[in-house]
Amino acid sequence: MSQYPNAAFIKSANALDQFPADSGAEVAVAGRSNGGKSSAINIIVNRRQFARTSKTPGRTQLVNFFSLRDEQRLVDLPGYGFAKVADSMRQHWGELLSGYFQIRGSLSGLMLVADMRRRLTDYDRVMLQFAADVNVPVHVVLTKADKLKRGQVATAVLEVQKELAGRATVQAFSATKRTGEDEARQKLEDFLHSPRPA
Repeated sequence: MSQYPNAAFIKSANALDQFPADSGAEVAVAGRSNGGKSSAINIIVNRRQFARTSKTPGRTQLVNFFSLRDEQRLVDLPGYGFAKVADSMRQHWGELLSGYFQIRGSLSGLMLVADMRRRLTDYDRVMLQFAADVNVPVHVVLTKADKLKRGQVATAVLEVQKELAGRATVQAFSATKRTGEDEARQKLEDFLHSPRPA
């Protein structure tokens, strides 16, 4: 049973003035389009098709707001890096994401979803910098652990931890095997219940 029985979609936004009220606490989820972000969200929230999955990566093109509980939200940020879109749309996404981080006082954490087989990409590093600029803590969810052997999984986690040098926490995750779901869900809860450092 989901810990979020009343979870529900609030709205999609394509501009800063379309965001819902900036109150309570919200956790953003970001990741490269083909990194398994939607599947990870569905497992963490424990609701099938909560965030839509697609065989065509890059379908999350808006900032999607979901209510988890009263005054607690999850925000699915646009998938990036794989979608075949015009340069003007990429520029718009960049400005939308940058603006989101700058203006949302309720943002209390970022969960960054990355395919552990590819480690962190340049765009992941941009998201990490957006979060660092506004003092938002980050948890990196390295997906597709089921695609690697146990030793390779451990190596991937260690390599990402080394690169981040304490700037974020890191875990292994598999939506297929549900590996790491409790750890990821606990981090989501920690973020939701911890006000952002001043």
